[in-house]
Amino acid sequence: MPALEAPAAAARTRAQLIRYAVGIAVGIVVLALLFGRRSELVAAVRQLGNANPQWIVAAIGAESLSMLGYAVLQWRVLRLADGGAAVPLPGLFVLTLANAAINCTVPGEPAVSSGYRYRYYRRRGASSAAAGWTIFTILIAQAVGMSAVLLTGVLVALAATATAGGTRASPAGLGVTVLGLLIVLGSGAVLIRRDLVLGLASAITGRLARSRRRRQPRGGKPAGLLTRIEGTLARMRDIPLGRGATAGVVAIATAVWLCDFGCLLCGFRAVHAQIPWHGVLLAYGASVVAGSLPIVPGGLGIVEGSLAVVLVGYGASRLPAISAVLAFRIVNYWLAVAVGWVSVGLVALQLRRHPAGTDAADPEAAS
Repeated sequence: MPALEAPAAAARTRAQLIRYAVGIAVGIVVLALLFGRRSELVAAVRQLGNANPQWIVAAIGAESLSMLGYAVLQWRVLRLADGGAAVPLPGLFVLTLANAAINCTVPGEPAVSSGYRYRYYRRRGASSAAAGWTIFTILIAQAVGMSAVLLTGVLVALAATATAGGTRASPAGLGVTVLGLLIVLGSGAVLIRRDLVLGLASAITGRLARSRRRRQPRGGKPAGLLTRIEGTLARMRDIPLGRGATAGVVAIATAVWLCDFGCLLCGFRAVHAQIPWHGVLLAYGASVVAGSLPIVPGGLGIVEGSLAVVLVGYGASRLPAISAVLAFRIVNYWLAVAVGWVSVGLVALQLRRHPAGTDAADPEAAS
């Protein structure tokens, strides 16, 4: 059986390497476009050197609040999943910092960071169903929150454009607004009726397990793993999430994005640049969506390029916009990576001090 699985594993590895190489190429192209205007980039770096320290501290504070909000989000969802049992909030905050570093630097997102958090939850006493349900719920809640932020940014931009031009919003703008509203409603429906999604995933997993069992009647291991996953998905469907709890989870997830957006606003103030209020929220949302594509870890190069382009398109001066984006990404990306990898070591020490038997007893957790 290992000989049969080796070609599939090699194919997956090649696919990951190809995707990572494409991501690096895209990042290089974006950075090359930025360096094509080297004089502007040098001027932006110089302007960044004269940044206001107080606003830089405020940007760090806003990003820290975003990280704390994500830790609170995990704490809240874990409490809902385990019926009152919860991982301590300080540990989840350190986990959030470590998760951010993995998300920004390791290819294969969001699978790697999700697996990292799953293992942490299991080691700290959460059941397999509660850990999987928490990751699934947070993922959907973040999508709803970002959709709401992006929709708000579109509406603000359309209203500002209509007011300045004295005309009605364009059909294209209205189409984007309707699409954003549908995404918000659709994501919310998935979160409320998550049992349907989990049921579909459980049915697919069960069919795969039966298919593996027929092809390998004496092997059993792949089908056994799929069977355990199917059982976990079935238990996840039994975890309740009422409308009030759903609204609370989505509100926390939205607050996480808004605190991160506050870091960008502080970046503008730090470099003494005027904030293009009618387009800055749309630019932020668009850059987050572009950076979330599984091409380059952390959206390096893509976030900077898309954010600067949209800001300039909505009236921001090119030099202040680039300076503000650089200030934002120094805090949002590079500082998060530096602090996060230290937190990875702290998480390892935490898990070593609290050895749980779940990994040894549960092959699903190890997988």
